[in-house]
Amino acid sequence: MKTVGITVNGESHSAEVEPRQLLVYFLREQLGLTGTVVGCDTSSCGSCTVLVDGESVKSCTMLAVQADGHEVTTIEGIGSPGDLHPVQQAFHEQHGLQCGFCTPGMVMATISLLEESPSPSNEEIRHALEGNLCRCTGYVNIVKAVKAAATA
Repeated sequence: MKTVGITVNGESHSAEVEPRQLLVYFLREQLGLTGTVVGCDTSSCGSCTVLVDGESVKSCTMLAVQADGHEVTTIEGIGSPGDLHPVQQAFHEQHGLQCGFCTPGMVMATISLLEESPSPSNEEIRHALEGNLCRCTGYVNIVKAVKAAATA
């Protein structure tokens, strides 16, 4: 076991973790933050995307010990039901979700994209989100949602 100190959604956590425990399981099982979705365990779907020090990371590809000393932001840390983050609001208004399984990862990847490129083209949006799979929407409304969030 290894002790890690990770700040998640602005709150410091010190915990014992197995050296091989993935960050996604630390977030879900030890912290109870189930908004970070386990979709594939192979980094193919992007449903587990979180921000680590502001950068988009698939949490199924990072060990919890690698997050030691870092700031992690999950979907639970960006808005609330009465006060949605602008990206969440844009996904809602532009119908950029259907079943919602991929939505947390899409939202977190979008936040990272807009930090790097505040006014991305459709091509840049599609490229930035190509590691996040949606089985429902066909991406048209997701791209619209990202464009709307960029102008919010």
